Amino acid sequence: MSPFDYHRAESVADAVEQLGGDGAFLAGGTNLIDHLRLGLRAPARVVDIGRLGLDEIERTDDGGLRIGALARNSDMAAHPLVRQSMPFVSQALLAGASGQLRNMATAGGNLMQRTRCVYFQDTSTPCNKREPGSGCSAHEGFGRYNALFGASDACVAVHPSDLCVALAALDAAVVVHGRDGVRRIGFSDFHRLPGDEPERDTHLAPDELITAIEIAPLPLAANSAYRKVRDRASYAFALVSVAAALDVRDGIVHDVRIALGGASHKPHRAARAEQALRNGPATHAAFVAAADAELQFARPVPDNAFKLPMLRNTLAAVLGELAGGRAP
Repeated sequence: MSPFDYHRAESVADAVEQLGGDGAFLAGGTNLIDHLRLGLRAPARVVDIGRLGLDEIERTDDGGLRIGALARNSDMAAHPLVRQSMPFVSQALLAGASGQLRNMATAGGNLMQRTRCVYFQDTSTPCNKREPGSGCSAHEGFGRYNALFGASDACVAVHPSDLCVALAALDAAVVVHGRDGVRRIGFSDFHRLPGDEPERDTHLAPDELITAIEIAPLPLAANSAYRKVRDRASYAFALVSVAAALDVRDGIVHDVRIALGGASHKPHRAARAEQALRNGPATHAAFVAAADAELQFARPVPDNAFKLPMLRNTLAAVLGELAGGRAP
């Protein structure tokens, strides 16, 4: 681990001011500490924000939800407001990491997780995300975890967070503070596709700190579910995952929200599947057809083509359960 300066922030303004051009914010540290040890990152300064008190989980005046950036994953998963109004957020959190890590990991840190691509983690191999311009080993190498949507010649990695998949389905907003003040970033605009700059995961400015996540009221989120398919039952990142919320009335899909994980450099909002379902029948055939409408735009390679039927079946099964019966 390379030496660095350490500063414990006394306020949000102090944290932003102290960061500097090559600094890193430390919250729960479950991702950053790994990267420091592996040599993936060597910041000149680490700014500890763990005592800023940004851990509230509360109802907003309009009936939505505000989650402080330092709220722990375990606290979010267990909170009555989360479990009752958006159960797929709780399920996504409980599907991630281990109990010990969930007791440390934070909401803001989840948004800033970096890929678990094996080549990004291995400093002996070329990786454009880790070292821009060095090449992408995953293009010709082990491609089981590669993206299905939005990949580029520079990078085919996927985003690892479970929570972010549910937040993408909710159209959440990310509140950030920087030297120029406060701004809110729509969740669909927060993370980036790789393009020719895969080292940039988000649209955050270098001096900006996440302080909260805001979720507008969405009644159909009370009928929601998160399903994660992985190699083992716990402590494994998703091969694919589905977050869905469904409003069915008299057998007709009145409204729906769907996001996919393990599929792209950012959580993938399945807008085409949603459009195919709205005002149509809530049947297994319709759910499969909606999945196909989304997946026809996927660009698999031989190593990850198995993800297509896996996503199709998982999405149809989740929607079937939310509609009131298990799909065959």
